[in-house]
Amino acid sequence: TVGLLMIGGGAAAGMFGSLLGLGGGVLIVPLLTLVFGLELREAVGVSLVSVIMTSSVAAGVYLERHVADLRLGMRLELFTAIGALIGGSIAFLIDERLLALLFAALLAYVAISMLRSRESSAAEAGEGTTYEVHNLPLGMVGATGAGVVSALLGVGGGIIKVPLMHLGMGVPLRVSTATSNLMVGITAAASAVIYLIHGEVDPYIAGPTAIGVFLGASAGSRIAHRVDLRVLRFLFVAVLLYTAVQMLLRVVG
Repeated sequence: TVGLLMIGGGAAAGMFGSLLGLGGGVLIVPLLTLVFGLELREAVGVSLVSVIMTSSVAAGVYLERHVADLRLGMRLELFTAIGALIGGSIAFLIDERLLALLFAALLAYVAISMLRSRESSAAEAGEGTTYEVHNLPLGMVGATGAGVVSALLGVGGGIIKVPLMHLGMGVPLRVSTATSNLMVGITAAASAVIYLIHGEVDPYIAGPTAIGVFLGASAGSRIAHRVDLRVLRFLFVAVLLYTAVQMLLRVVG
C-alpha cells in the first residue's frame, strides 16, 4: 500500500514538475518528509533520483517540439553543475532544521516573484514568438546558486532557473520551463552522486517514487502545450505557498 501511495505521489509530482520545469523535487521532498516521515536528507537524496527521471522524460519531448533553448541551457548548465557539486559537499554539514527553513523561505520568495510578474500571455507563449536573452552574467551567477540549492534541497534547481530565465533574462515562460527541464537532470545527477556515497538514497523508496515520477512526467510533458499559461502560473504559486507553510510548520513543530 505504501509503495502504491509513493507511485501515486511520484506521478503527481512528476506531472507538475514536467509542466513547470521544476523536476518535481519541489513536491517530492515535502511529500516524503511530511506524509511518509522520512528524514529531510534522505528525502533530498530520493528526490534527486526522481528529478533525473522527470528531466530525462520531459527533455526529449520539449526538444522534439523545439520549445527548449538548447544553447542557453547548455551555457547555464556548466555553472549549475559546479554549484551542485559545491552544495552536495556542504549539505551534510548543515543542520536539518536550517535546511527546512531555507526550503520554506525559497519557496515563498519564488512564489511572490512569480505573482509580481505581469507579462502578457502572448509574450510568454514562446511558440512562434521571438525573444532576446538579456543579462547573461546574472544568469551565470543565478545558475550557480540554483546548483547549490538543488544539492541542498533536492529540487533540481528548476525552482530558481525558471524565474531566473523568465524574469531576469527575458525568456518566455513556456521556453523557460522547457529549457529548465533539460538542465535539471544534469544538475541533479551531479549532486545525487554525493548522496549515494553517503548512503542517503534508499532504493526501496527511490524505486516506487521514480516509477511514479516517470509516469507523471510522461503525461505532463505531452499535455504541456495545451495548458493555459495563466493556469500554469496560478498552480505554480499556489503549490509553492502551500508547501512553504507546511515546511515552516515542520520547523516550528
